[in-house]
Amino acid sequence: MIAFLGQGRMGVPMARRLAAAGHDVTTWRRGTGVTAAAAVDGADLVITMLSDPAAVREVLTAALPGLRPGATVVEMSTIGPEAVRELRALLPAGVGLVDAPVLGSVGPAAEGTLTVLAGGLTGGLAGGDGADMARCREVLSVFGTVRELGPLGAGAAMKLAVMNALVPAQVLLAETLAYGEAHGVDREALFDVLALTPLGALAERLRVPAAETRYSLAHAAKDLELGAWEGASMAGAARARLQEARAAGLGERDLTAIATHVGEGHRAGRAVPLNLATVPATNGMYSHAVRAGDTLYISGVAAFDERGEIVGKGSMAAQTEHVYRVIERILADQGAGFGDVAFIRTYLTDMDARAEHGAVRRKFITGTPPASTTVEVSRLFMPGLLLEVDLIVALPPRVTPGGR
Repeated sequence: MIAFLGQGRMGVPMARRLAAAGHDVTTWRRGTGVTAAAAVDGADLVITMLSDPAAVREVLTAALPGLRPGATVVEMSTIGPEAVRELRALLPAGVGLVDAPVLGSVGPAAEGTLTVLAGGLTGGLAGGDGADMARCREVLSVFGTVRELGPLGAGAAMKLAVMNALVPAQVLLAETLAYGEAHGVDREALFDVLALTPLGALAERLRVPAAETRYSLAHAAKDLELGAWEGASMAGAARARLQEARAAGLGERDLTAIATHVGEGHRAGRAVPLNLATVPATNGMYSHAVRAGDTLYISGVAAFDERGEIVGKGSMAAQTEHVYRVIERILADQGAGFGDVAFIRTYLTDMDARAEHGAVRRKFITGTPPASTTVEVSRLFMPGLLLEVDLIVALPPRVTPGGR
């Protein structure tokens, strides 16, 4: 007899697979009034598929009085190798333990196409002989392809290692989509280009976030909470993103909802620093521009080149020309032009040169002039600079697929 102690979306289809394969299955889940000890009474194989390490410890502790000597526990949740070792200490010496978490979601669970990552099927299995392990392999094969990975804990470690790659990759793609939107990149075109890369299959999942939860965002956050070790910068950053989304109430949504969450954060006005490669680099103390929603704030632009040397020394016209060419590139990066400028503030070291400055400025701003302030200052941040200009820009609305 097999006792299946499960809950959630994966438990039901997996238990059904066992029954369809002809196994005698007793199921347990919370709220039925049946105790875990009663559910495992007489079972030679006990399978757990639960939400997290705490739930597995709680349920197996409750099941201990019903576990018979010689039974084998197959732990299929995602709990990590440390928790598996704790279970080994919890269970009686005469009860075997195999860790066998799975790769796949609800669909593969129903179809029997999961990948089972098994540890402890060979060697060091207290309470289990060769016949027991043959039986265990047979049962696990009902769920899909079984990969035998080594001693106890090897399956749990493999699962977290894989999730440390797959989950952050989906968060990265969500941020890629938000970046593209912030820079006017057509969303469908971006997916089409990503389809040509090694990330194509994963990106396709985010093209239309799943309406049905296959792998919940809360479980993805939990997996990274278990797997992201100190110093794991990418997994740690993805974990923080998912925790933020979980706190926003998206925990029961499919992981692909992270794309919507990240995108909404940007559309709600999250500041996006913009530093163009075509513009002389900053000193690290500021960004060339920052986009917040549909407003662009451009930092003070002055006439120096990529080597930090002043362009057009002594010439207000030459420096003004250089400054406005730089501004033109920043605006173009955001799909804007000088007609979208809402406000200009100009700092001049010599107000008597304002006519020379104005003649160049009118070459770029040809329509209705924006709001403007011009002030004289005694000096700018680099000796020899004659002007500095900062701007606020009302960016044009983006056209998205569907014409919205």
